[in-house]
Amino acid sequence: MIQIGASELSGGEFTRGVFATQDIKKGELIHEAPVIAYPNDQHEHIEKTLLADYAFEYGINHTAMLLGYGMLFNHSYHPNATYEISFEKHTFDFYAYTDIEAGKEILINYNGDEEDQEKLWFDREDEEGD
Repeated sequence: MIQIGASELSGGEFTRGVFATQDIKKGELIHEAPVIAYPNDQHEHIEKTLLADYAFEYGINHTAMLLGYGMLFNHSYHPNATYEISFEKHTFDFYAYTDIEAGKEILINYNGDEEDQEKLWFDREDEEGD
């Protein structure tokens, strides 16, 4: 259903993204990404690394790294996928937010809400550099 491929959206050395290998219907489960969670007070160590850009909030007191393809979904303010946290299963469950055609990149809104248009850290940095 999904595979990793070269993304035009991703910059730097690793230009990867998650792509649909078949048509995916709105609401369909795309991927369950297992979680490695750690207490927020340990995040200061992660902040010193590139991994900080890939961490997800995991409840009030924890941050998480996602396994599987979880950390490879790229961002869009107009996503075609969404995710829900399953604390019971310790997974982030990714679903199609819209119908997704085979070959299209699967994108989530890093703000955690599909409709949230607040600028993210990398867009704010781009504006400051102008």
